[in-house]
Amino acid sequence: MLHKLQNKIATLLSVPSDPHLLVAQCRALSRHIPILYCLLLVNTWAITSGHIHSLPIELGVYAPLALTMICIMRLLLWWRSRKLSPTPQQARRMLVQTNWLAALLAAAFVLWSLTLFPYGDPYMQGHVAFYMAITVIGCIFCLMHLRSAALIVALIVNTAFAIFFGISGHPSFISMTINTVLVSIVMLILLSVYYKDFTRTVQAQHQTQALSNENFRLANMDSLTGLPNRRSFFSTLHQLHIQTCLNDTRLSVGIMDLDGFKPVNDIHGHTLGDRLLNQVGQRLQAVCDNHFFLARLGGDEFSVIISHPHDDAELLRLGEDLCAAIRVPFAIDDVQVQISASIGFASAPDIAADAETLFEYADYALYASKKAQRGHAILFSRQHHEEICRNALIEQALLTSDLSAELSLAFQPIVDITTGKAAGFEALARWHNPMLGDIPAGAFIPIAERTGLISQITLLLLQKALDTARLWPAHIYLSFNLSAHDINSPTHIRRILDIIQRNAINPSRLQLEITETAMTTHFDQAKAAVDKLRQLGCGLALDDFGTGYSSLIRLHTLPLTTIKVDRSFVTHIQDNPASYKIVRSLLSLSQEMGLDCVVEGVETGAELDTLRSLGCRHVQGYLFSRPLPASQLDTFF
Repeated sequence: MLHKLQNKIATLLSVPSDPHLLVAQCRALSRHIPILYCLLLVNTWAITSGHIHSLPIELGVYAPLALTMICIMRLLLWWRSRKLSPTPQQARRMLVQTNWLAALLAAAFVLWSLTLFPYGDPYMQGHVAFYMAITVIGCIFCLMHLRSAALIVALIVNTAFAIFFGISGHPSFISMTINTVLVSIVMLILLSVYYKDFTRTVQAQHQTQALSNENFRLANMDSLTGLPNRRSFFSTLHQLHIQTCLNDTRLSVGIMDLDGFKPVNDIHGHTLGDRLLNQVGQRLQAVCDNHFFLARLGGDEFSVIISHPHDDAELLRLGEDLCAAIRVPFAIDDVQVQISASIGFASAPDIAADAETLFEYADYALYASKKAQRGHAILFSRQHHEEICRNALIEQALLTSDLSAELSLAFQPIVDITTGKAAGFEALARWHNPMLGDIPAGAFIPIAERTGLISQITLLLLQKALDTARLWPAHIYLSFNLSAHDINSPTHIRRILDIIQRNAINPSRLQLEITETAMTTHFDQAKAAVDKLRQLGCGLALDDFGTGYSSLIRLHTLPLTTIKVDRSFVTHIQDNPASYKIVRSLLSLSQEMGLDCVVEGVETGAELDTLRSLGCRHVQGYLFSRPLPASQLDTFF
């Protein structure tokens, strides 16, 4: 029992261990203790000045001056600490020191006060008692945030006061002693209640702040990879861009996109895809050091911010290191996954003036990387800036031009090399704008898809192509390209079907070309669309076969009639064993699946001879003809 009481007293007279409470106490005392010392100084010099003529110089001058110097030093120390944010360790040292000084100063002031008592008349003696009583009450108030110090002061002063004046035998002093002790007890009870409320408030604030911090962390963290998320990325980008402008330094942003991730999801499921993304994040973190801010923007897109001094060569090295890390096969359970990554960089203030533009330019560099150097890093350049400006002009022209008058078609023959005659023609879009001149399809079609104008263009050109093909011999077919937007929109497919049905041409003479990537966006919707086209009697060709990521299982479920081998496998096929094997495999695959196979991009006799030796029958390329207007097709008929 005694041991528990000792522990209880020790707890009451010592500073707490909670680091957050220590800091809160220190901050509160930095506002209240200067008031305490001001109270001590005023009261001390009030009693000294009133009775200095009756006191010896040691008690009337030297002692109060010494106490005043100590109070002023402590007052200045606490005054300066008002704007500081102490650590828990610093706060604990200050509070422990305050406890000790509270005991020493309380004892010093009590001793000095009581030594004044014999030198005065009854009025001065009453002043001394009043000084001690009122001062201890003020000190308890000022020390209420540090319960231990308040208790120490109250214990020392009230004990000395009660003993000294309680045994004085004078009824007034005895009455004053009782009043002072009772008031102090009541104040200490109120102090205990306030201190508990203060402690609970600090703990609640800490818990609230911890919850807020956790919510903030979760709101700015990607839960799958543990990396900062899109929100955190843009917040950091804006902050670093401001610092870059102030310090006149360089800031770069890299945006990375995984190549081949979607087929992994489609074939192996989203669970494995999520684990793959997690491992991708770990590999990227291993390449990036503390100078880089790495984030996951969403899906299979990541980004990195480089704010330390660097040059273009360093950016490219970093980009290639990141891409190389992703090219290494991933082992997830018993599945080995092979993907790659492309990344685009842009820097400020080299080209981009603000954070938003910097991000957009990096994104455009990524687009350029996937188009020209898939699996590698590209820096945004002046040429890319010119392309953006030209694309803006093209977009504006698309929105304001009379496309019906300006769009036309050219036709490239698909040749049967066993007869040397054309089996069909592929319709290719051409656009001549009065202001911009001739604009390649590769330049305006992507913009039309992005702006939603592709539907209008498809319908317009399909009608023109059918009007032209209606005049051809019955054995010549028309090949026409559909975009991903075309086959993924039920409404648009109905309009395409209406146009085909309204024209006199037999649907069997129409072959519609789609790409692998168009089928991977919304496979079920796309399959439903092509099923309707096949039911109508149209042929269906898979364009640029071998460059996308279609699985053979999905390929087998599509009602295809033809596959078209991309020209990238044909160029110098006679000197490239890898291309030779790929084309041979594709020709064999098409034969086994009962599909026709058209090889695109044939430009030399050597390439043609190699394809003929592989058993290829239908080819297309500049060796036979460039795309021609309809008026020049008679020679092929």
